Amino acid sequence: MAKYTRIPALSGKQLISLLQKDGWEIHGRTRHGVSLKKIVNRRSIVTIVPDSRASLPEGTLNAILGVKQTGIGKSGLLVIINKHGL
Repeated sequence: MAKYTRIPALSGKQLISLLQKDGWEIHGRTRHGVSLKKIVNRRSIVTIVPDSRASLPEGTLNAILGVKQTGIGKSGLLVIINKHGL
């Protein structure tokens, strides 16, 4: 398995799969994508990821990984990708 040093282009479906491997659960489906939920420190965090096969735009990916949504960050995503693979 290749070790990634930069985030590869990810589709919405790939990101959903990676987040599920990190402990996020599908909470529902919306018009814009899939709602994912994770409980951290007795706090429920919810984010919506577009459910598409197309590559996510960089701004959308950054918003999903940011503090206001998942709080994972780019380095955290790289850890998940290297741990579980694409």
